Amino acid sequence: MPELTLRHVHPSRRFSFRTPADWRVGGSTDRPAAIEATDGENLLVRYLFFDGEQGYDSLHVTCMLERLAPENRQNPQVEYEYDFLSGWVGPLRILDSAFVVTYDEPIRGHHRWRQRNVTLVGEGLSLCAMTYAPEKVWKDDARARALLDAVLESVEFEGIDMTAEPKRR
Repeated sequence: MPELTLRHVHPSRRFSFRTPADWRVGGSTDRPAAIEATDGENLLVRYLFFDGEQGYDSLHVTCMLERLAPENRQNPQVEYEYDFLSGWVGPLRILDSAFVVTYDEPIRGHHRWRQRNVTLVGEGLSLCAMTYAPEKVWKDDARARALLDAVLESVEFEGIDMTAEPKRR
């Protein structure tokens, strides 16, 4: 298991996540709901937070469009690894999809990137957590896969009991 020594609190104070000490974390001036963590080379995690409970399916689709380049700089066809796996994590509903996007111009030296989107909705919040890695790195580097999964799974929510039973509607 990778060492996630630094804890980062989202500006909303509703959740936090952990990264290795050498990762860079920052927000976006044009998108205050977004915060990104990166190793500076191949791995990126983007969190998109909304106060309040957004539409579960529609938010997931919106977040699946959170790409590394605009639509006009990518192939419109994506290759799905899996799509719309659903369930519960404590009291939060979850949707999970993973796919490969091909970009026209290389991003950090790579055209093909694996993207995973995990959408969590409930308890007065909505969060999309997206991981990005070059497809080759994802396939060839078990450490990179474990690290991305660990950062994604390190999310902790303020004031939410994640051991609580789901509130099925």
